[in-house]
Amino acid sequence: MKDLTNPFWIKFKGILFLVVGLFAAVLLVLEARSFRVGVLLAISVWSFCRFYYFAFYVIEHYVDPGYHFSGLWSFFCYLVRKAKK
Repeated sequence: MKDLTNPFWIKFKGILFLVVGLFAAVLLVLEARSFRVGVLLAISVWSFCRFYYFAFYVIEHYVDPGYHFSGLWSFFCYLVRKAKK
């Protein structure tokens, strides 16, 4: 499979992720019908977004500028290698 390079399809893919995520969140909240579930879901999504930012921006720009990650598996392998040293 070749890399996605067309700006239109990249933006479309991002919007599709947003729509799917919102749809899943709405279904979860409707299933539970609980304010607490909605708040916990929002905190969970926010935390995962912050982790993603940490893994790809903070590490590359502030901790190890010479290393570039290609995905979360690459980040995990990086952490394991650093822990062994």
